[in-house]
Amino acid sequence: MKLFMLLIGCTPEGRNIEQHDIFFGIGNSVKDLLPDVINFWPEAKGKLHLDGWRAVTNVNGFGVTVIPHQEITNPAKLFFINLGGYKQNEFEEFHYKMIVAARDKGEAVRQAKDTAFYKHTGFKGADSHIDDKYGVDVDDIFEIADILPAEIKKQYSLLITQDTDALPDDELHLGYFKLSTF
Repeated sequence: MKLFMLLIGCTPEGRNIEQHDIFFGIGNSVKDLLPDVINFWPEAKGKLHLDGWRAVTNVNGFGVTVIPHQEITNPAKLFFINLGGYKQNEFEEFHYKMIVAARDKGEAVRQAKDTAFYKHTGFKGADSHIDDKYGVDVDDIFEIADILPAEIKKQYSLLITQDTDALPDDELHLGYFKLSTF
């Protein structure tokens, strides 16, 4: 079993442009996740596609393994962060979606502030999102274990290990993937 991160896209009824969301699930393959993906976004009425996905096994030097559900103490937690920012003369809010392994939200935010996206996406009057609470007003920050589907959380836990051996980077699968291709 693996932890997967999926970038889901659709154009819901009544919308003018394609919308996106991120889904995290656990399975042997992306195909295993499709019923939960469809339930995750009911307004799409099954008219979804994936714009990207990855099996999450390596997050900034920490190994990620799915194990049967149990109470464990990990050296770090996995956080999903969605940073927002702007570029001069571009009528768009750009986003950078990242997963970080950190002890807490504060450390996760410090890592986000070190990204090139954060440092170079923003200008006077349209800063990369900053506030007093976390130091970065991320559009979203979630502990991944908290946002997994309820049934998955009952069955599995995420074991996070600080890996001293160099782990290969997770392979990113990008493009337009119809759900029927899985």
